[in-house]
Amino acid sequence: MNPDLIILFTGEILIILALYRFLLRDWVIDKWEEKIEEEGWLVVKLEPVIEEIEDRMHDKLQSFQDTFFGSVGQMVKKGKELDPMNNIRKAAKNGDWTSMLVEYAANKSGLGGLLGNESPTEHVKEGETSQKQPLKPSKLKDLLNK
Repeated sequence: MNPDLIILFTGEILIILALYRFLLRDWVIDKWEEKIEEEGWLVVKLEPVIEEIEDRMHDKLQSFQDTFFGSVGQMVKKGKELDPMNNIRKAAKNGDWTSMLVEYAANKSGLGGLLGNESPTEHVKEGETSQKQPLKPSKLKDLLNK
């Protein structure tokens, strides 16, 4: 490479740095100080970003609210089904005094949940015993030789 070209390139860089240091730096500092003193300039510049974040958060909160209240409604419905007094209320409404007394006694003894869960169509599978006998060695020598 030509040494004159290197000197010229280095001189250009030094001139640019000197101009920035003594002229441009003060101008940039003045402009930034004016912007800082100006109220709300950052909000104006970032307004589209703020609106996008606000829209996304609103959508996410709305979906959370929908799922939360939906799950609470389902839990309340299941809780009402598990109320041991439901069967007594139904029996009283129908005028079935015997069922009402049975439900009342079951609730008092703590068996109210068991009576409501019984279903006559459920079949309990019983265990089966195997007819096969385990292998027994015929002689003691068989055990010792293995």
